[in-house]
Amino acid sequence: MTRMELAKAGTITDEMKKSALIEGVTPEKICRGVADGSIAIVRNRLRSIDPMAIGRGTRIKVNANIGTSSAKCDINEELEKMRVSIHHGADAVMDLSTAGDLGAIRRTILEQCTVPLGTVPLYEMASTARLRNKSVLDLTADEMFDVIEDHCRQGVDFLTLHCGVNRKTVDRFREVERLAGAVSRGGTIIMEWIDKNDRDNPLYEQYDRLLEILAEYDVAVSLGDGFRPGAIADATDRVQIEELIVLGDLVKRARKRNVTVFVEGPGHVPIDQIAANIQVQKTLCDNAPFYVLGPLVTDVSPGYDHISGAIGGAIAGMAGADFLCYVTPAEHLRLPSIDDVREGVIASRIAAHAADIGRGHPGAAAWDRAISTAKIDLDWERMLSLCIDPEKARRYRASLPPQGDPSHCSMCGEFCAIRRSKGIK
Repeated sequence: MTRMELAKAGTITDEMKKSALIEGVTPEKICRGVADGSIAIVRNRLRSIDPMAIGRGTRIKVNANIGTSSAKCDINEELEKMRVSIHHGADAVMDLSTAGDLGAIRRTILEQCTVPLGTVPLYEMASTARLRNKSVLDLTADEMFDVIEDHCRQGVDFLTLHCGVNRKTVDRFREVERLAGAVSRGGTIIMEWIDKNDRDNPLYEQYDRLLEILAEYDVAVSLGDGFRPGAIADATDRVQIEELIVLGDLVKRARKRNVTVFVEGPGHVPIDQIAANIQVQKTLCDNAPFYVLGPLVTDVSPGYDHISGAIGGAIAGMAGADFLCYVTPAEHLRLPSIDDVREGVIASRIAAHAADIGRGHPGAAAWDRAISTAKIDLDWERMLSLCIDPEKARRYRASLPPQGDPSHCSMCGEFCAIRRSKGIK
C-alpha cells in the first residue's frame, strides 16, 4: 500500500509520526493532509532517510539543484555542491545532470544524499538516445518508461515529469506568441517529440501506466510546468493557464491511484501577479502542494537573481506556495559554483522563513525571538550561532579590528543603542 492509501484508511504510520515531529504538528494532521492530497510526504520506499512533508500547515521547504552539464562534468564538484546545500539547510536536492554516465552519477549522489533526491528522467532519455545513435525525438514510449522505472528502482524520491505538455497545450503555445518562448528544457523536448511524431506525449497519453510505476515505489510525481514563463511579459498567459488546467486533472487522477503528487509553477512573474498565480494553482489543482522556481520578479537581475528569486519566493510563500526551488546568482549565466549554491540556498531559506513567520508556522517566530534576545543581551556567541548562516556571520565578526570592549560592534561602538536604552529607567 502507498502512504496515501494508508492515510485514506486512517492509518497513522511511523513515517507520518516522524513527519509530524519534524513539523511540530500532530500526526493526525499529517495523516489527514496526506489522505486528501494537500500534504505530500516525499521519500522512495527504498530509502532510509527522514521523510520530507510539503503542503498545507508544514514549513516551507527549499530545494537545491545540482548536476553536470556538457560545459562541465565533474561529479566530485557536484557532490560538494550537494554537501554544501544540505549543510546550509536545503531540504531536498535535484540532480539535473545532462552529461557523463547519468546512471552512475545518480547512484553516487543517492549513496551520499541524506535528504530527498529528485530527478528529471527526460534528461537521461536524451542521453539514452545518444548512446543508441538516435535522436531523443525518436524514443519510443517503452524506452521512456524504462528510464522512469530505473530512476524509481535506484531510489529517487521524486520525479519531475512534463505530463501537461500535450497536443492541446502545444497548440495554445503556437497561438500566444510569447516574448521568451518556452524555457523548460524538458518541456521543449516533449513539444518537439509531439511535433515530429504527430502524436501525443506518452507521459500524458499513458499516464495510468506512469502512475502504476510510481505507486510501486511510492515515488512522488512533481508535475513539471513545461510552459512556465521565462520573462515577466509572458507571465499568467493563456498557455500557462491551459497547462495548469491539464495538471489539475492529472492531480486528481494521481490521487485516485494513491500516488503522491505536487505541482511545479513559474518562473518569471511580476510582483503584483504572484499571489494570483498561487491562488489559481491552488484552485485548479485542488490544494495540491505547489513548487515554485523563485519566482523571479524581474528579468534584469542576472548576477543577482538569487535576490530577485528570494523576493518572489517570500511573496509566493505568503500566498500559499509550499516548496521553493532555489535560484543562484549564476542563473541565466553559467553552471553555478559551490559559492553560488551556498548563496542560493541561503537566499531561498530566508524567503521561506520570512513566509513561515507570516503564515504563523509553529516555531518560526520563536527563532527570531531567540536571536533578538541574544542581541539585546549582547550575547554575541549565541547570536552568531542562531544566524541563518553562522559561518558568514562569524567571518564578519572576526574581521573587526581589536577594540577595547568586545561587546561593541564597529557600527555603533560607544554609541550602542542597546546599551544606552538599557540605562533608561
